[in-house]
Amino acid sequence: MRICVYGAGAIGGWLAVRLASAGHEVSLVARGEHLVAIKARGLTLRSGDEELTVRVAAGEDPAELGAQDVVLVTLKATALTGLSVEPLLGPGTCVVFVQNGIPWWYGIGLSRDAPAPPDLSLLDPDGGLAALAPRVIGGVVKSMVEVIEPGIVLNRTPAIDSLVLGEPTDLQTPRLAALRAAIEGAGLPSPVTHHIREVVWNKLLMNMTGSVMCMLTGMTNWDMHHSPIFVDVLETLRREVQAIGAAHGCSIASLPPVERRVLSSHKPSILQDYERGRALELDAIVLAPLLFARKAAIATPSLDLMAALAVQKAAAAGLYTARPPFPF
Repeated sequence: MRICVYGAGAIGGWLAVRLASAGHEVSLVARGEHLVAIKARGLTLRSGDEELTVRVAAGEDPAELGAQDVVLVTLKATALTGLSVEPLLGPGTCVVFVQNGIPWWYGIGLSRDAPAPPDLSLLDPDGGLAALAPRVIGGVVKSMVEVIEPGIVLNRTPAIDSLVLGEPTDLQTPRLAALRAAIEGAGLPSPVTHHIREVVWNKLLMNMTGSVMCMLTGMTNWDMHHSPIFVDVLETLRREVQAIGAAHGCSIASLPPVERRVLSSHKPSILQDYERGRALELDAIVLAPLLFARKAAIATPSLDLMAALAVQKAAAAGLYTARPPFPF
């Protein structure tokens, strides 16, 4: 397959190395020092005892890369405004969005029997993504990866890696099967799902509770989930997220024990972004889920407080533009 990874940061770099090592024709849209390093030395993935380096076409302008079979968009949700994938599109190109939080495409292809979602225009404020609707495949990733220096991605816990893919309609289509086979062939588990939004909500349980709390406190996953101070707080937050998901037809499983769930001192990406002065994905991870709560008349006092604190902290650091009214 010809696969372009649009946004070759930690997740994008991890996927790109795996797919290129499996023989796919991979290209990257990247920028800055990371792009300079990739062009000079290739892209390296360190995963356990394994180190893989690949040489792939890379550039800042997607027009340099040509039409693709698949475009994997691994940008943060904050960077989707103005996304320009048109030069990468052929007649049958699918575009896979791999982001944290509620995805902009959530309402596309939703069954008429499903509870109606809230207005999610805050996730696509200029409406520019809507034209991609027929090409969209959703993706939910589980991997603790980090760019530790330009051109080098570290995977701290390869044993938990996976990339779950799903059509917005939840149909099992030929293009979905082909893409899943390519992911599996690259050594990455890609379990079949018949309910991609449920997978989204289950990942959101971790992002919206532990990850945001890590950003607020500066603690790692390990420290947060081993602190007696936060045991009851995190459980209260989880119950509220589970109630929101259930009201919208998505069952959210209780998290497994800490020793199986948190395998390292990895900092979640939203904490990494805060420490590095990058825009924070609060709209997708915090505010959009609370819009679902308001739509279903679910009370979320603990999540509301956490959201207000996160918005204030991010806005004070210049990493988020607070836009009232707020759903808390």
